[in-house]
Amino acid sequence: MNDAVPTEPPAPDPAPATPGQAPAPAPVSTPVSAKGEQTRALILETAMRLFQERGYDKTTMRAIAAEAGVSVGNAYYYYAGKEFLIQGFYDRMTHEHAVDARARLAGTTDFAERLQIALESWVDCAAPYHEFAAQFFRTAADPNSALSPFSNESHPARTTAVAIFREVIDGSQLGPKLDPELEELLPDLLWLHLMVIVLYWVFDRTEDTERTRAFVARCAPFVAKVVALSRYRVFRPLVRDAVDMIQDFVLPTIGKAAPAQGRRGVRNRPGTTA
Repeated sequence: MNDAVPTEPPAPDPAPATPGQAPAPAPVSTPVSAKGEQTRALILETAMRLFQERGYDKTTMRAIAAEAGVSVGNAYYYYAGKEFLIQGFYDRMTHEHAVDARARLAGTTDFAERLQIALESWVDCAAPYHEFAAQFFRTAADPNSALSPFSNESHPARTTAVAIFREVIDGSQLGPKLDPELEELLPDLLWLHLMVIVLYWVFDRTEDTERTRAFVARCAPFVAKVVALSRYRVFRPLVRDAVDMIQDFVLPTIGKAAPAQGRRGVRNRPGTTA
């Protein structure tokens, strides 16, 4: 055990049920202290390292706890399972992207440039994790998996990411000129565009993911042109049809809220909701 790292006591297990009785409910989660946040961060950092070294499938919660110098019960106190460690990674990664993108966007008002900056910022922030990204992608691709970017569990990270694209639009010269209905949905559509780039990035094996970067540089101006065309009256019926289809078929498939289980003591970052 690593005595230098303060930890909080693990949550007690529910009391065993007597015959004919339902198990006792799990304990109510409590806010995590500063020491607890350090422990939680240590567990996450250790997990990311082991995922890189051993692969996602071959890394167990017991191995993560041993490497981090905490008890298995303590590891499960902060993360109910490996999938919730990935959710912790999503949350951290999205927060880092938001901070980096906002710094890069300062002083730029051209919509195409702002979109490209935001997308390139994601690729740069994700670069250290590229080697093991494909290892858990097949799990993330399962629509029933908590690792899916469309899952309820991914809602906080997704909300932060959508907020970045809201800022891309609002800080551009194009934002005030957009059709109101499209303008409301556009941040979600740009997030979906990012998901396409993420998929391409996962399977990109070029040096420094050069093809992904070239893809971003090519598609960002194209997307910006399509969005700009939506301002013209002749395209408004098409915009309305597109908005209706997205509202009817796309948005209902995206999770809206993260369940409490597995997110003990997690406080939402600014711009996120639980």
